[in-house]
Amino acid sequence: MSDMTPWEPPLAGTEVEQLLGAIDRQRATFRWKADGLDAAGLRRRIPTSDLTLGGLLKHLAAVEDTYLSRKLLGAPIGEPWASFEAAGEHEWEFASASDDAPEELYALYDDAVERCRRTIRAALADGGLDQLGHAADDRGNHASLRRLLFDLLEEYARHTGHADLLREAVDGRVGEDPPPGWRPVSGTPGMSDAVPGVDGT
Repeated sequence: MSDMTPWEPPLAGTEVEQLLGAIDRQRATFRWKADGLDAAGLRRRIPTSDLTLGGLLKHLAAVEDTYLSRKLLGAPIGEPWASFEAAGEHEWEFASASDDAPEELYALYDDAVERCRRTIRAALADGGLDQLGHAADDRGNHASLRRLLFDLLEEYARHTGHADLLREAVDGRVGEDPPPGWRPVSGTPGMSDAVPGVDGT
């Protein structure tokens, strides 16, 4: 990791450093793919899908809030998610994003990421990757923090691939990683920074 590419995972590090580094790289790449767009850009679809970059911003904000609050801690998910979930509208974020202003979508996502990062720091300090969370299967086997973080990484890998196609359709932006020195031009400043030193100490 360098000052110019703070999202780059370490070449050699602990399990925690590698796992969190991989998540932060996916976060930064997704955020770069979604960055700097107006409402039309965030609503752009490709012919074979209803997905939009705005919908992905809102969905991944919900994912960040769900995985490390409810699934790890058993805490209420909070708004705006709780009301729609109670009504049985589990995929509402994809469709409802078209009604949200770009600045609302960027702030919703950036704030959820920062909340998740704080929860991860506290959880690692309190019990490490092996601690068991609230989420469990129907036989009462609880998921570890390690499992939840790998699930979060998997969610990002899937949707960053979607974002690749959507952003290219908007303005031709392509690439595997943000360019060195990139910082978001929309939303919360500093979101793209990786979380240095989150090593469980």
